[in-house]
Amino acid sequence: MEAEQVNLGSSILVPCVQEVAKGALGQVPLRYQQPDQDPPFTSSPQQVPVIDMQNLLSGDSMDAELQKLHHACKHWGFFQLRNHGVSSSLVEKVKKGIQGLFNLPMEEKKKLWQHPGEVEGFGQAFVVSEEQKLDWGDMFFVTSLPPHLRKPHLFPNLPLPFRDEIDAYSVEVRNLALKILGFQAKALGMDLDDMRIFEGGYQTLRMNYYPPCPQPELAIGLSPHSDGVGITILLQINEMEGLQIKKDGAWIPIKPLPDAFVVNIGDILEMITNGAYPSIEHRAVVNTEKERLSIATFYCPRLDAEIGPAPSLITPQTPPKFKTLPISDYFKELFKRKLEGKSYLDALRIGN
Repeated sequence: MEAEQVNLGSSILVPCVQEVAKGALGQVPLRYQQPDQDPPFTSSPQQVPVIDMQNLLSGDSMDAELQKLHHACKHWGFFQLRNHGVSSSLVEKVKKGIQGLFNLPMEEKKKLWQHPGEVEGFGQAFVVSEEQKLDWGDMFFVTSLPPHLRKPHLFPNLPLPFRDEIDAYSVEVRNLALKILGFQAKALGMDLDDMRIFEGGYQTLRMNYYPPCPQPELAIGLSPHSDGVGITILLQINEMEGLQIKKDGAWIPIKPLPDAFVVNIGDILEMITNGAYPSIEHRAVVNTEKERLSIATFYCPRLDAEIGPAPSLITPQTPPKFKTLPISDYFKELFKRKLEGKSYLDALRIGN
């Protein structure tokens, strides 16, 4: 499949929020004002479960850790993963490179900006109308794997050595995603063949930059949504927090652990597990003091796959809850919508 043949969606071109923030002068421009957001539930005693990959890989502790993983996926949809095996020196280089990417002069960024009718590059995603309220954040979105699907004007034009570092990082995180998916299949008692659609899967990277905001109560860094992917592996770049997840009707802040990834279930995995592992709404809030940066790695099945409930999880007692459809059709419809909770997944439920 040639790179130029794959275009899974588009987003309307919008201004660079980093530049907008420089001229905001104490107030948020009207198009970025979304004052009706739920306030965060900041005093929650609950914290997202923590899973240790070394324990999952060790014979003595595997069963207990697998139960912890199963509980986290079933009841939280999010967990932090420590001892994940991705090179810490590579992670540090990637962090510096992403900071450098967003610090590029505007003339350099324009060379990596979204093209009309596409979603990859600098910009925002899920902007479907000129009237739509915008999030207080920029992204750089790019296909990373398989390499032949990379846009020829984006990945190859990233500055060196960052291009090589992000290339190596994307491979290490893909390998980690496949390990996690294998353990999830084991915890659910799935036939491993049902997870083979993830081998040689489609992977994208979304690098996020949320500038300081003069009126954080009026703006949102990233609107509430669930991820329309298989699995997300998030790396926090700096010490500024902002990720919140919706649990039992309240927004709970996540405090990222040093040297850990935040992992969450995407809509595709909720479909494959027939609802056993739900995707969870989350959002990014902003603050007045400091920028926040992160990189989300989205791992999905191959683009020639069909997605739907895994045959090994379907019984007379547990009939399929979701439709089955080609993943290319799934993505094309996904990018036609704005981010709005779990509305797209809900449209794919059988009976809707």
